[in-house]
Amino acid sequence: MMKNTTPNAQLSFETQAVHGGRDDFRSLGVHAPPLDLSTTNPVTGIGSAAASLDAMAAGGTPVDGQAIYARLFNPTVDRFEQALAGLEGADAAVAFSSGMAALTACLLATRQVKPTAARPHVVAVRPIYGGSDHLLDGNLLGIDTTWARAHEVAQAIRPETALVIIETPANPTLTLVDIEAVVEQAGDVAVLVDSTFATPVLQQPLKHGATLVLHSATKFLGGHGDVMAGVVATSNAEWLAALRQVRVLTGAVLHPLAGYLLHRGLATLPVRVKAAQEGATVLASRLAEHPAVGRVCFPGQTSDDPTGLVGKQMSGPGTLVTFELRGGYEAAARTVEHLRLITPAVSLGSTDSLIQHPAAMTHRIVSEQGQREGGISPSMLRLSVGLEDADDLWQDLDQALTRAMESPVLDGQAFDGRAVPATDAATAPGQVLAIASGG
Repeated sequence: MMKNTTPNAQLSFETQAVHGGRDDFRSLGVHAPPLDLSTTNPVTGIGSAAASLDAMAAGGTPVDGQAIYARLFNPTVDRFEQALAGLEGADAAVAFSSGMAALTACLLATRQVKPTAARPHVVAVRPIYGGSDHLLDGNLLGIDTTWARAHEVAQAIRPETALVIIETPANPTLTLVDIEAVVEQAGDVAVLVDSTFATPVLQQPLKHGATLVLHSATKFLGGHGDVMAGVVATSNAEWLAALRQVRVLTGAVLHPLAGYLLHRGLATLPVRVKAAQEGATVLASRLAEHPAVGRVCFPGQTSDDPTGLVGKQMSGPGTLVTFELRGGYEAAARTVEHLRLITPAVSLGSTDSLIQHPAAMTHRIVSEQGQREGGISPSMLRLSVGLEDADDLWQDLDQALTRAMESPVLDGQAFDGRAVPATDAATAPGQVLAIASGG
């Protein structure tokens, strides 16, 4: 295993993003990160291999460089983990094959971190990503979930509560949650923050008391729509060991090529996020003035940040803009159909701009009650702003919104706002009936 390459804290964030995970390049005589595709590794001795295997099975790292097998450890993935941990101000990070695999690992790890005779209990605050919501609500993992508002977390905690889960900015409404306030309510219970929308460029949850920070690395960390991954960063040794153990046992490992692409993506992460944020700020302002738009959700607006978390918890409002159309679902659907430059697709954080309809796509899997509690409406669209010129994006949005107002009928299909048809709404214990789309 390579040495801990957490960047020098005295360096700027931008410099850390470029140099994290690269401390040994000169000694290796390389300029680009090595890509190790090995599935198995030769051992130098049976005794040392056994000791290394015991260490990794317990949630540790290889001994004397004995990596043994790619499900246990891969040096390319380790480089990305070290670099990301440095950006989050964490001691370490654990990468997984997807964001959902990362969340699943956190939930399974609760049994090790807080063993109890009762079912593990989690408190979660809506809204969160639709797949996360459904995993917590569907009983697939045998975990009891209590949904609470951010200011009600303390009342929801029970003796067997092992984890509090929040997402800020929240998907898809961009609602901001005060991490420090939730941590205070949680007491000795670990708090997990899904910080996918903010990235470490704009927010480092561990600095505000969170125990775990989770990213769907598929989004901004990769940044080009060509890699799927999840990652959890922490400075808590117990959680770190538990997450590594879960990864070893479940095999939800990150492929080395994905680790390579993610490590490469971190170097441009600050530049990409800041450029897209400038565009999002422009578009949010213009959308708020458009006659077809009834409401704009954007952390840069005072109305969406009444307690001033932007500037305190986040260094900027981010790159996503969510808005609701006055014409309801039909207007939203027509707007998406008329767009020509902005791509209608789920996910976010790519170099190009993406737009999607949460109630019909990313959060269709969420129950009707869950959508109501999360503030998700049939007229809502979520825009992930990319690196295109803001004027070009606005021209596309404006013409689509204008045409949507003028078009009387799209396809004759009404939308009732429900995530799951009534006949499928009851999910049996341990059974998942729907499929969540990404991001």
